[in-house]
Amino acid sequence: MSNEILSVLEYMEKEKGISRDDMIKAIVTAIKGASHKGINSGQELKIEINPKSGALSAWAMFNVVDSIGDSSVDMHVDKARQIDPELNIGDMAPVEIDPSFLGRIAAQTARQAIMQRLRQFEKERIYDDYKDTIGDIVSGVVRRRDRGDLVIDLGKAEAVLPSKERVPGEDYNPGERIRSLLLNIEHTNRGPELILSRASVKFVRRLFELEVTEIADKTVVIESIAREPGYRTKIAVNSKEPRVDPVGACVGARGARVKSIVRELGGEKIDIIRYFSDPVKMLEEAIKPAIPQNIKLDKDSRRIYFEVSESDLSIAIGRRGQNARLTHKLIGWKLDISKIETQQIGFDAKVKAAVAGWNDISGISDELAKKLVDIGIVNPEAFVDVDIEDLVGGGLTQEEAEATINHVNSYRETHNIVQ
Repeated sequence: MSNEILSVLEYMEKEKGISRDDMIKAIVTAIKGASHKGINSGQELKIEINPKSGALSAWAMFNVVDSIGDSSVDMHVDKARQIDPELNIGDMAPVEIDPSFLGRIAAQTARQAIMQRLRQFEKERIYDDYKDTIGDIVSGVVRRRDRGDLVIDLGKAEAVLPSKERVPGEDYNPGERIRSLLLNIEHTNRGPELILSRASVKFVRRLFELEVTEIADKTVVIESIAREPGYRTKIAVNSKEPRVDPVGACVGARGARVKSIVRELGGEKIDIIRYFSDPVKMLEEAIKPAIPQNIKLDKDSRRIYFEVSESDLSIAIGRRGQNARLTHKLIGWKLDISKIETQQIGFDAKVKAAVAGWNDISGISDELAKKLVDIGIVNPEAFVDVDIEDLVGGGLTQEEAEATINHVNSYRETHNIVQ
């Protein structure tokens, strides 16, 4: 039995980081509790385990009395002094026993209690080891699937990557290595449970902090970030140093830095823009290549109204509204997007408008103006180098032609228009 105990002590100390003293206390407590259910029920025990050899020693403890009431727990003072002459009434007399006499039931119960205590030790150790790692990226190996969740072996402990914290489209098989964010440590009836995430916006933020040295040393600051996992992330960055281009720092030489993050995210698109405190400038940057026009702000409700051209409407909204949603999350303002209405003017309407343009000249009737428009003279400004023959050839009578030239010349003189 000593070899078994020693192997347990060594394994738990090396593999699980649980000290021998803690393990010995747990084993002793378990054996004492289990023995009360065996043949030694009601018997007080003293148990010691040698931390170096694993040897277990046990003593039954008897009450030293002058009159025995229960021989299973009492010992007469005369007999007790044969064990130790210094013992007196009221003391406890130890009688060494063979640990195997504790009984089969006690041994089984002790084994169960020990394993339960070991699991408790492991869970307490897990919390201590990982409580300062929340928010950091950890690496592990996929071990198995558990009702849609992935169980990840981190080395010292197992963690869970819930289905809701996975990126749509990503799939991992047992044995594959995976990087995730340690999102939280949840306290459950089974002890602390490590919760991982690859879908959290914090995962992308932490990847940038690890990849971009300017973010790590706080020269460049991530002011805002919005993400739809597996599809697109928008990130707004600012620089505390005027000489440092925040967008260029995040992109890296030939896009090396951002490409590394995109690969980790399985090809998820990343838009990096410069941060502005002005919501209008942020909107213009975030919604590119669409161009917002006629922008109006409702500061009370933090809502932005703007229009885009018909060709930009699908870009501004994005597939299934994705671009609009991400822009809203990034700048923190609700968006009301509408299309610029362009009036389609037909031929008849254009002719009518041109005829009306002649109304400023006295003496030119609508009928006469219609004839002028029909021959291509759509307004008084187009009446240049026109003579009577031109007008008559266009369908006007001699009298109409002469009257028109006189009316136009009079109009030009009155308004000082030089021909």
